[in-house]
Formats: sequence, C-alpha cells, structure tokens
Amino acid sequence: MTVRDVAPQLDAAIQHPTRLAVVAFLSGCAEADFKTVRDGLEMSDSALSKTVSALEAAEYVKARKGFVGKRPRTWLSLTADGRARLAAHLKALQQIAEQAQSQGVQNRT
Repeated sequence: MTVRDVAPQLDAAIQHPTRLAVVAFLSGCAEADFKTVRDGLEMSDSALSKTVSALEAAEYVKARKGFVGKRPRTWLSLTADGRARLAAHLKALQQIAEQAQSQGVQNRT
C-alpha cells in the first residue's frame, strides 16, 4: 500500500493560506468584528473582504451586518460546518505530517 492509497483529503475551500488563517482565527471565538480579524491577521480590507466572500460562498463563514451607534459594523463567525471542515482539514494535515515523518524514518534505515 502506498501513501497515495491512503492520502488524507485536504479541504480545497480552506487550503489557501489566507483562507485557512481567517478560519483558524475565527475558530477561537464565537464572533469577531471585521476590524479585529483584519488587524489580527494583518490583512488589507480588500484582501479580507475577498477572502470572507469566498468563505461565505462555501458556507464556512457567516457575516452579520449591523450598527454600533450610527456606525456600520460587520461581524464574522465560523459556521458549524466551517468548524467541522477546519477540524477535518487539520486532521488531514496531521496525517500528512505523520506519513512524511514515517517515510523519513523508513528511508533512514
């Protein structure tokens, strides 16, 4: 049996480093405002907006719009499916790392 026979499946929607960073950031909270995510990940407004749009289309992130006083605000949260998909993606990454380590050990002997 080769590594390809049991290759873990990475999630294409969050495989991109920027999308993975946003999903991982949101996994640590119930909800975060756009500015907090932007500043925490050191992203531009446009890059975060584009990333959030892609994650919303995949139904991993939910954006809620409202006001604080008279100022508009956007809050972001990870959906239940988004949390599950992140967990599966991280598990697949761990499996890849374990397989690589195992192959390295086998190749040294």
